[in-house]
Amino acid sequence: MSSSLQSKPGRRTVLIAVSVGIVLLLVVSLKSVRGVLIRALGGVAPTTESATTNGPGDEHAEGGHDDHAGHDHGHAGHAEENSIELSEQARKSIGLTEGEAALTTFHRTITVPGMVVERAGRSRFNAIAPMTGFLTQILVTEGEAVAPGQPLFEIRLTHEELVQAQADLLRTTVQIEVVNREIARLTGISEGLVATKVILERKYELQNLEAVQLAQRQALLLHGLTEAQVSAIMKDKQLLGSIVVQAPAAVTADAGGMMLVQRLSADRGQHVTAGDTIAVLVNHTTLLVEGDAFEQDVAPVTAAASAGKKVTAILDAAKSPDARIEGLGIAYVADRVDPESRTLRFFVTLPNAPLIREARGEGEQEFVGWRFKPGQRMRIEVPVEEWPERIVLPATAVAQDGVENYVFRANGNHFDRAAVHVEYRDPQWVVVAHDGTLFPGDRIAMTAAQQLQLALKNKAGGGIDPHAGHNH
Repeated sequence: MSSSLQSKPGRRTVLIAVSVGIVLLLVVSLKSVRGVLIRALGGVAPTTESATTNGPGDEHAEGGHDDHAGHDHGHAGHAEENSIELSEQARKSIGLTEGEAALTTFHRTITVPGMVVERAGRSRFNAIAPMTGFLTQILVTEGEAVAPGQPLFEIRLTHEELVQAQADLLRTTVQIEVVNREIARLTGISEGLVATKVILERKYELQNLEAVQLAQRQALLLHGLTEAQVSAIMKDKQLLGSIVVQAPAAVTADAGGMMLVQRLSADRGQHVTAGDTIAVLVNHTTLLVEGDAFEQDVAPVTAAASAGKKVTAILDAAKSPDARIEGLGIAYVADRVDPESRTLRFFVTLPNAPLIREARGEGEQEFVGWRFKPGQRMRIEVPVEEWPERIVLPATAVAQDGVENYVFRANGNHFDRAAVHVEYRDPQWVVVAHDGTLFPGDRIAMTAAQQLQLALKNKAGGGIDPHAGHNH
């Protein structure tokens, strides 16, 4: 009887131990089943690591973010299902770069297509043959930069009317000299020997010849000769057999002496008639970007032009930072909407700069290549409104997954995913609400956010966990 009494406490102990073991097994089983159900529904099951590793020695535990030490931002603790670790090789492969979030003023813009064009009446000059003749020399080549007054062509004159006009001027000039000598001779003879009437007649004749000479000079100037050339005919008593066509001075004044020979329209030895185009010169120091605003964009474009707001032009083909040209002004807006395209044209002033300058040949001919060229496609960003106190990130810093948007906060070798509220997005920028999810100074992935999101989804989809068996 005493032995049975002694055995009852031992049985109770065994029963208690068995019961505790069964309860623990049920708890573990329920957690496993819950994880399976969550994964089956497309979610991410919590791990025991994330729930238990919260010690001071754990670099990924809550409050243990090295990059946010000293900041009380209220960020959630490190959770394995929302964190991904990258090797240095992986960072380089996806082109990942980091940066700090900051508050700034976001300028919301609209983007319209555009094209680089020349300034009508200012960028192009047709060099014409001022007189009829043969091209005896072509003194420039296509693509060459020319200075104001630089010789371009030499033309051998064959126009009969011009030759005759020169001969008439030369004849009149000689006659004037003869009459002047006769008046001087008669005036020197003693008084009484020569009647005063004869001297007066010679003076009247001189006045008539001078009037004829003036008319002949003007006729030659209208033919295209210069004052210097006409004076040379009168002084040297030689008819002008050829003329030199020079680069204009007025057109190149605003180009700093920079014009290019875009095209030669005549060959050496070719007969040209007065008025024929023999070369095309261009001045591309300043160009225009012609924008086509659609009907819904007419009001913002007109408002920006009226307020004098600066716009940005972006080269479509270029991907470098130099492709953005900021601080440009709208020159003018067209006064009507194109009836066919239903767009409003407006023009933006585009300062140009030489990209290549080199001298070639014995005469040191200079050839220039411009940075911007007519025909290049551009996009024009026109400012619409300003949003102050916003966190503005590159579009590559925010990943989209359905209706959710994520950024990846740097945490040692890991990047922790955080959902954010996106207020605005365009192909270049994303405006994130300053609502406490992301703080100024937080270090995040500025590029490759979409790749990080895909990698995190693949990790949660049942692949081998690279952190299994490790405490973080």
